[in-house]
Amino acid sequence: MKRDPYEVLGVARDADEKEIKKAFRRLARELHPDVSDDPHAEEKFKEAAEAYEILSDPERRAVYDRYGHEGLDSRGFASTAQSFGSFADIFDAFFGGDPFGVFGGRGGFGGGAVQGGDVAVAVEISLEEAARGVTKQVEAEVVDRCSRCHGNRAEPGTPLEACGRCGGTGRLRMVSRTAFGQMVRESVCDACGGEGTIARTPCSECGGRGRRATRKTFDVEIPAGIADEQRIRLTGRGHAGENGGPPGDLYVLVRVREDERFIREGTDLITVVDVSAADAALGTTVTVPTLDGDEELEIEPGTQPGTVLTLPGRGMPSLRRGRRGDQQIVVNVVVPQRLSAEQRELLRAFAESLSEENFRPAREESLFDKVKRAFRQ
Repeated sequence: MKRDPYEVLGVARDADEKEIKKAFRRLARELHPDVSDDPHAEEKFKEAAEAYEILSDPERRAVYDRYGHEGLDSRGFASTAQSFGSFADIFDAFFGGDPFGVFGGRGGFGGGAVQGGDVAVAVEISLEEAARGVTKQVEAEVVDRCSRCHGNRAEPGTPLEACGRCGGTGRLRMVSRTAFGQMVRESVCDACGGEGTIARTPCSECGGRGRRATRKTFDVEIPAGIADEQRIRLTGRGHAGENGGPPGDLYVLVRVREDERFIREGTDLITVVDVSAADAALGTTVTVPTLDGDEELEIEPGTQPGTVLTLPGRGMPSLRRGRRGDQQIVVNVVVPQRLSAEQRELLRAFAESLSEENFRPAREESLFDKVKRAFRQ
């Protein structure tokens, strides 16, 4: 019994064309043989393709919504997806290639050529490496051209023969009857994959596919200023294409580890430095970590909690312009929590000696300045 196409694609009954296309694209990627380990992936893909064929056509969708699959059958609907044997054939029958980029392709390349799929890997770097730029090695499992037959598909020294199924053309023509008359469909030959030739003796290493999975190492140049979750694209480093198609691309997802010394805000870095209440009142010198090493910073007498000091040009470089941001130093005035009896007496005597004059700022504060200082505290 055929399943509801809305259920197959996982979309609501009022889904628009964009949502339907997006759902089909997602399923196609999940079920592609280079990605999926599901032994029933191809059948599930055909089911998804048939569901898309119904819901992407307004007239067919209207018939299905009113009468179900029986209504489509009575009007001569025959799914293109079920008439072909391979993923490439289905897409070629639908679109003359892969216009959605479902398999990493960018349209048809003629003669059954299919672009190889893209590969994604991740690499982790430190904040300091992100600031200076670094070259990292990454490993990826890719489908590459067979080293034994060099993509020829035949055992070395054995010939290729004209395909008997398509007569050497690499294309198949199929005629089907519909309610609107005969429909002629042309697709890539499922026996030779559009090559027009087949190997008399298939390559012993790749089984006649011309490609095989291998693990490769790539050098990735990570530019200074890159941010967490940004991607780097290496063109032509993905899976090898089929039937003369170009290879896909390698996408490297960069993850920048958090650094407990800094908070990153764009190209600026934020650091919090603890200063005792006494040192904040009297003034002191503190050591501040920067990407260029530790630096001595003067804390002026009477520094208030939340005061922000700036070290110009000590932040992260801009990915586009190269100019570095600033490092903001937030002063956290620490009030002691445990005091001895003697310290309490000294502090009490000190508090009694204070007057309003001691709290008067060096310059007259505006209301706005007072509000800002209050919220910093």
